Amino acid sequence: MDFGGRSVVVTGGTGALGNAVVDALIAHNAVCHIPSHVSEDTSPQRQGARIYPGIELADQDQVDAFYANIGPIWASIHLAGGFAAKPIAKTDKAHLLAQLDTNLISCFLCCRAALKGMPQGGRIVNVAARPALEPRTGAGMTVYTIAKSGVAALTMALAEEVAKDGVLVNAIAPSIMDTPANRKAMPKADHDHWPKVEEVAATILFLASPDNLVTRGAIVPVYGRS
Repeated sequence: MDFGGRSVVVTGGTGALGNAVVDALIAHNAVCHIPSHVSEDTSPQRQGARIYPGIELADQDQVDAFYANIGPIWASIHLAGGFAAKPIAKTDKAHLLAQLDTNLISCFLCCRAALKGMPQGGRIVNVAARPALEPRTGAGMTVYTIAKSGVAALTMALAEEVAKDGVLVNAIAPSIMDTPANRKAMPKADHDHWPKVEEVAATILFLASPDNLVTRGAIVPVYGRS
């Protein structure tokens, strides 16, 4: 697998999964462009990756300007998002809108802008979640489940819309991943069963790569043994 110096956008590229994806992309000769919502990103700089601070992914004008500034891209990988687990009685419209902005609206805007930078085709990879495929497992996290289900629906519909243009759109649906934050939040869980971020990154890498010639409209479960 070789990206051959192609440009790839990775939103959420400074998080646990994002770092694993960016490292894998660089190892396979991609050039990574990473938008960050913080005004001054202090993440370590890596050869083959550039961080763009102060970009709000739920703001259409900012997203459009970011992608236009990069120029032609091969792939856009949308890892940015946020989790919320509360019973619906303890949530309200503001909570729902926040989850839609963080997970669905940001993904929609990045998909929309990325397509303008793919005149010769390309790849888009989104991140749904296990409750998007199994909504009953979203009990206690209803607003999150709604937002991630929207990402799954967006992925499938868009995949049909742009296949004729040579753009293959897919998503992964992770269960709980093995990250330091998740281990701290759930110290008594069986961490060995959780998928490792490097393992999830490998699936993302294939879907975004030139080696993926036919897969589109898939919501790929990356559950490990959990």
